[in-house]
Order: sequence, then C-alpha cells, then structure tokens
Amino acid sequence: MEADPSATALASLGDLVEDVVVRLDGPIQHGADTLATITTRRGGSAANVAVRAAQLGACSRFLGRVGTDAIGTALIDELSAEGVDMSAVQRGGSTGTIVALVDPDGERSMLTDRRACVDLTSPDPVWLDGVDILHVPFYSLVLAPLADSARTLIEWSHDRGIAISIDASSASLIEQFGVDRTLALLRRLAPDVLLANEDEGRVLRLHSTLDHALTVIKRGPRPALLHLPDGTGVEVPAIAVERIVDTTGAGDAFAAGFLAHPAGAVADPIGACGAGHASAAQLLGSR
Repeated sequence: MEADPSATALASLGDLVEDVVVRLDGPIQHGADTLATITTRRGGSAANVAVRAAQLGACSRFLGRVGTDAIGTALIDELSAEGVDMSAVQRGGSTGTIVALVDPDGERSMLTDRRACVDLTSPDPVWLDGVDILHVPFYSLVLAPLADSARTLIEWSHDRGIAISIDASSASLIEQFGVDRTLALLRRLAPDVLLANEDEGRVLRLHSTLDHALTVIKRGPRPALLHLPDGTGVEVPAIAVERIVDTTGAGDAFAAGFLAHPAGAVADPIGACGAGHASAAQLLGSR
C-alpha cells in the first residue's frame, strides 16, 4: 500500500462483479414489456467500499477472486485506476454479475450470481501487511471456500491487532443463514465494528452493542444510531439529499466514509458517522 502514512489503511474482502442496473419507469408488467433504462457498472459490496475509501484518501486494498474473462480484467483495471491496491486479487473462473432492479422511488432489489467471488482460497498473511482495519461484508462469511478464507483472515487480524469491521449486508441473507447462527458467528468473530441497516438490525435484534463492538444502525434519512462499547447510545443526524437518484451502494459508501475517517472509527465514532453520512449523501445524489 502506498499512500499518506497518516491515512487509514483499509482492506476490504469479498465481491468484485459486474452490476447490471435496471431503472424501471414503472411497475413490472408481468408477461409484457416494461420500459427501463439499463446500464452496466462495477459492483460488489467489498469492491464498492474499497473504491470509495480510496477516493476519500484512505490507503485501500481489495481482497478477492475475479474471473479470468475480459470483464474481470476490466474491473480490476478500473479499481487500480481508482487507487485501490489489487496485488492480492486471485484470478479464476468467470466473473460474477448482479442485476439491480431500481424502482421509480430509488429503492432496489438484487438478483445475484457471484461465480468466481465465492471461490477465494489459500489466503496469504501478506495480504494484511500494512492494514489498520479489515472490512468484511457478511456476504463473504456465508459460502465456502470464501467464508473459510474470510474467517482465517479475521483470525490473523486479531492476532496482529488489526481492527475488524463486519457489515450485516442483507436481512434476507441473515434469515436464510439463520438469525441465531449469524449471531453466534458474529460473537465468535468478535468484530470491533458492526454495521447494519434498520432491517438488518431488527432481524438481529440489535437493541444495544453486540458484545462491546461499536454497533452502527443506519436508518436512511433518519439519524444513525450508534451503540457504543460502553453501552450508551448516540444518534447522529443524516444529511438531507434533495433528489435521490439511486440507493445502490449507499450503505457501502457510508461504510467507507465511516471506516476511512482520519481519526479512526473506534476512536471517534461520532465523527466517523458524520463522515459516513457525507459519503453516502454524495453518492445518493450523484448518479
């Protein structure tokens, strides 16, 4: 990693895929045509966090597996151009695709085919060299061999004093995996930071901090709720966005702003939350 030595050094573990974004002009007409605007772009929660963190001045590294096809090469080149360290990327198989259906109000539904992403194997301790915080979306903790590699990297991070951030990722994914099973896994992995949106927080029953982790509940345009390690709760107002174009990636933008906060998310959670809101607001109104 080459960056300002005072900047936060973040590694983000998980998916780098092609997003196919379908912006619907109205409700889907089943059995008939529905007008839409369709575009492609880089996607994957971990990749989104890595790119946004680099844009915010953090020293950023992506950890994951990408297909050997032309799409995979183009995606790797794109992240490299954004200043993300791609030296730890494995190649193999075909690149995954996520279809995002965006309704006229900006809300989205995802159709996911992760392909090469879940085949990450043989993690290397050098991937963590120079890292201050390892960010792991829950997507990376569900399917092996990626899940096994993620747990190994988390264990190594604990041994090396690297902070751990886990994003709950998806309420439906948590319910499919099992709520109690998810909570048991999170407690075993002992993250320093746990990020969740309101639906994920409800499913996980996050009414307070999870085992002294800094627990962040994102609530869209409403204030985010911080459950601090000492057991106290603090609300941090969101930033109003006049016209939301697309909510896709907003949670990842928040995570990047929060984790890349120069003072450190754990050391200054309120300031980090404000930085997360600013990062998300910029994305929400820019597409």
